[in-house]
Amino acid sequence: MNIPQHIAIIMDGNGRWAKSRGLSRIIGHSEGTKRIKEIIRAAKETGVKIVTVFAFSTENWNRPKNEISMLFSYLNDFLKNYKNELMKENIKLKIIGRRDKLDANTIKKIEEVEGATSKNNDFIFNIAIDYGGRWDIVEAVKKVLADLQGCKITREQITEESFGSYLELGSLPDPELLIRTSGEERISNFLLWNLAYTEFYFPDIYWPDFTKEELDKAIGIYSKRERRFGEVHG
Repeated sequence: MNIPQHIAIIMDGNGRWAKSRGLSRIIGHSEGTKRIKEIIRAAKETGVKIVTVFAFSTENWNRPKNEISMLFSYLNDFLKNYKNELMKENIKLKIIGRRDKLDANTIKKIEEVEGATSKNNDFIFNIAIDYGGRWDIVEAVKKVLADLQGCKITREQITEESFGSYLELGSLPDPELLIRTSGEERISNFLLWNLAYTEFYFPDIYWPDFTKEELDKAIGIYSKRERRFGEVHG
């Protein structure tokens, strides 16, 4: 089976999962957070090397304040409780996205876990928080301009490959597979540059119901696709 080395996931449908069961949206987010560890373990066991999940977008700040507060409470608990497993499983964790709106406690926990896992090399787990694809590209352009003005690079050295290294994912390979749960079929400003040639999969189930078996199904469907990259095969 052709296993994707890098999978991107938009974890969608926590609120609707809860509503369908007569529960609060907060419960849905709690269940969704629990699902993450299972999927990371399953991906690693399957042979995937990188997973990047979309946890909180720049647009999510428009949600009710109590929901945002609870989401970051879950994030802080997740980082605190997941650290030992990340070390045991040799997983490197990286948070991508803006940090200027995050509170000091959250930033401290992020930096602690990133620092502790920085030398882990069996698997890379990226979490996008306060992230937007357009923001990512604009910030990369600013960095390129700064290097041009500082004579660190020349205009001729700016290529698709070199530009990509200025983005939040840096030199990591682009995702081969994007999974968005809940049946929604859009990428919602996620990794706009990096998803240029990615295969998309939109299962009609909510994120809290996305199990190891569902991940295996997604990888199985991906492995049967022929990736042409604009070429003509056969």
